[in-house]
Amino acid sequence: MTPPSAPWDVIIIGAGAAGLMCAAVAGARGRKVLVLEKNSKVGRKILISGGGRCNFTNRDVTSENFQSNNEHFSRSALNRYGPHDFIDLVDAHRIAYHEKTLGQLFCDHSSRQIVSLLLDECEQGDVKIECNVDVTEVTGRGPFTVKSLESTYHASALVVATGGLSIPKIGATDFGHRIARQYGLKVTECRPALVPLTVNDPQFEVFKELRGTSTDAIVRCGPKEFRENILFTHWGLSGPAILQISLYWTPGRSIEIDLYPDGCAWEWLSALKKTQPKLTVVGGLKTILPSRLAQTFADTFCQTGQKPLAEIRDQDLKDLANVLNHWEVKPSGTQGYKKAEVTRGGVSTQALSSKTMEVRQIPGLYFIGEVIDVTGWLGGYNFQWAWASGSATGQVV
Repeated sequence: MTPPSAPWDVIIIGAGAAGLMCAAVAGARGRKVLVLEKNSKVGRKILISGGGRCNFTNRDVTSENFQSNNEHFSRSALNRYGPHDFIDLVDAHRIAYHEKTLGQLFCDHSSRQIVSLLLDECEQGDVKIECNVDVTEVTGRGPFTVKSLESTYHASALVVATGGLSIPKIGATDFGHRIARQYGLKVTECRPALVPLTVNDPQFEVFKELRGTSTDAIVRCGPKEFRENILFTHWGLSGPAILQISLYWTPGRSIEIDLYPDGCAWEWLSALKKTQPKLTVVGGLKTILPSRLAQTFADTFCQTGQKPLAEIRDQDLKDLANVLNHWEVKPSGTQGYKKAEVTRGGVSTQALSSKTMEVRQIPGLYFIGEVIDVTGWLGGYNFQWAWASGSATGQVV
């Protein structure tokens, strides 16, 4: 058994985006920082993100882009460390990047560059990082004692940056939630988020045959809506708009899909009937939808879809238009944490300082990143939360 190590100023459990950012900022302040990571390498989620190019932030981040039981909690940290701050860091490390749709920023080359950036920043602050350390126990209320199978560590401050439950194949567990409960903190209900939805409705079965077909749409759930592509799959629905709405969908609810997102489908069909009366419904739908989807949609919702528009009653066209703009689909579930980008829910923010992420009743104990009940949209928002929350704690720990 290795003898207990010398006391540290700060121990951070988890060498992901939030943990490494916190370590770098604290190290730059001259703090003696130790990061413990159970995997054999750091930043595994960073490495696989964005198809290997890491969607490291979004130009348009605000607190409105996050779901939480405390909708204002993220505002303070995000205001003090915004996208431009991390972009400046990327520029300083001469990492080339590009903007995709909706403000999303990706590395030109590899996600490894973001990991290298964080490691370089940690090295400048003399941060020590130990991998293959499986923490088994945390005790104390400042100083804290952290035990693994091989060693025991002591520090005046402890930062929990263990992430959520998504993508268990890269080591995701509920360890951070267990630490929170151990110290009397609440953990909100957790669910897979930014995840494909499964659909078992018999009427939807014919649409599963369109797997691989994608189209522009607005997807709604309650007051939330997103306009991006949807993708038909053999289990149900995916694509950016579906992943986004999954953050707000709850079991038992329906989602609404608008396949004519540019306006009123009835006005469009009515005008089409006047200007091109010999055109069939299927022919009209093929001008706005992929061919196979147009055919399947007409077959499902318009029995007279093969007739010329001139021969179709206005009421039938109105009914079809209503479905085009307001197609109700009831998902049966999700593809679970194995396919989820993030975890919705986590350590309740009620007990945390929004400025520092410290547990108010336990000085020296902090929770940052995905382990907290703050979940961002698809498109770089969750990485920005990692940078912002990690920086907020790194500045004071």
